[in-house]
Order: sequence, then structure tokens, then C-alpha cells
Amino acid sequence: MPDDDGELMSRLCAGEDRALDALMDRWQAPLRGFLYRYLHNEADACDVAQETFVRVYRHRARFRPGAKFSTWMFSIALNLSRDHARYGRARPAFALDTDALTAASDRSADSGSVAPDTDLLRLEMARAVRAAVEALPDQLRSAILLCEYENLTHLEAAAATGCSAKAVETRLYRARQLLRDALKRYLR
Repeated sequence: MPDDDGELMSRLCAGEDRALDALMDRWQAPLRGFLYRYLHNEADACDVAQETFVRVYRHRARFRPGAKFSTWMFSIALNLSRDHARYGRARPAFALDTDALTAASDRSADSGSVAPDTDLLRLEMARAVRAAVEALPDQLRSAILLCEYENLTHLEAAAATGCSAKAVETRLYRARQLLRDALKRYLR
């Protein structure tokens, strides 16, 4: 199996549908993570991830050879997420982060683990960061999620959001300022 996403897209465009399976295997987890951070709901993230791959398949002929697949895919996902949120189809998100709580309780049950109050502080801080990122305006949240969580470059994030790299840089600066203000209680 080739490691190059561009090669997989070429094969997909040539009619080899199994290439989409390889792309989905490679990108499903990062895409769902991005969508969950954007939509704040696991079911919605799964739905939009599936729709993203449907669009990748449907519009495979629009993929430019030499372009970066992840940038194109995140662009599709971001547009679908915005549409999803705009048209009010989002379900209410559960406030309880069960994975984190289970992990914290498992760690505190171990005899050699850190103090339970340390785990609770980490959980509180993680929730505060999530809430602060969620409270950002859409353009700033998109820049933070793409650059900080998905490790896209400014240029790649610009291509995904349809703006200039300088605009992404400015949005990141503003987002970080707002996050610093919102999270100053946790910063030392």
C-alpha cells in the first residue's frame, strides 16, 4: 500500500475504489478528532466525517494532482461542519467527558498514582480549554483547531479555510490572546 495520499487519490481517480479505503483508514481518526473539537458532539462528528469521505469520493476529479490531500479533506470537513452548525442539526453535547473521567478514576485507583485532586485539576483545566476554544468566533476557532490540533501549516490552513496565510497568522494571534484571557486562572 503506498504511503502517499496523492498516489492514493490518483488511484481513486483512475477508478480504484479501494484507494478510498486506505485514505479512510489513514485519516478517519484525525478527521473525527478535528470534527469533535469543532462540533462538540461525537455523533455529529461521525456523521460529518462520513459525509466528508462521501464528498471526497464524489468530487475526486476536483482534486488537483500535487495538492496536499489533508488540506483538501479538512477544507471539505470544515465547510460541512459550518453548514451542520448553521442549519441547527447539531444535537446537544454531553457535558460529561466519560473517557477522561474513567481514565482519571483508573489512575487514582492505582496505589502509585498521583493525588486525586491533581487528576481533578487536569480534568477541570481540560474542560476550561475546551470551553474557551468553543467560545471563540468561528474563524478563530477554525485556525486554532487546524494549526494547533491538526498540525497544519499556516499555508495549509489558509487553503482549507479559503483565506491567506497572513490571515491565518492573524487569526491565530487573536485566538491565542482570547484564550490567554479566558484561561489566565490556569496560566502561571
